[in-house]
Amino acid sequence: MQGVAKAIRLHGSRLKQAVLQHMSTDNLSLVNLMTRFQTDTRDTTLAHKGLENITVAEILRIKGEHEAGNVYWCTTSDTVYDAVQHMTEQNVGALVVVKPGDGKLVAGIITERDYLKKIVVQEKSSKDTRVREIMTDENKLVTVNSDTKILQAMELIADKHIRHVPVIDKRVVGMISIVDVVKVIVDQQHQEVKRLNEFIRGDYY
Repeated sequence: MQGVAKAIRLHGSRLKQAVLQHMSTDNLSLVNLMTRFQTDTRDTTLAHKGLENITVAEILRIKGEHEAGNVYWCTTSDTVYDAVQHMTEQNVGALVVVKPGDGKLVAGIITERDYLKKIVVQEKSSKDTRVREIMTDENKLVTVNSDTKILQAMELIADKHIRHVPVIDKRVVGMISIVDVVKVIVDQQHQEVKRLNEFIRGDYY
């Protein structure tokens, strides 16, 4: 029952620092982050089991990304405008980038931060710029797999200063974000408090 509390004590400061760093980069990112918390109506409750026991696969399951075909992507040859439009339509902050063709080989990732820093700030045209020109290339891509523990993913997000991490099990099976991690942590903490309250009231014998 003390698993979540222990995990928060050990990793909470690092996660808090990472969240604040990401949220302070621009107001748009803060608005988008809060909007996703408020508008996501899916049942994202995960049974209480302690953060140290939760895997990325379970995050994908509650997101509905545990089946093939549920990954949002674009190609290297798409315009940045089309990619950002796709992000907006799907209410996501990043897309996996694949190479043109039937194989859907991973080429990298494009995020809303790439758009802000490499298009908006530099006053470039998103309609005249291809995704391959601003994406994070595959050789710099940070990934996890379905068996990765959420605490490992949390440390990775904090250490690498990233917001989105593709999940690859030989092929791309999903994407997790800092929002997904925070949701699980908050949910587990709430369940921990509930169990402690029940114990105090005498509901446990």
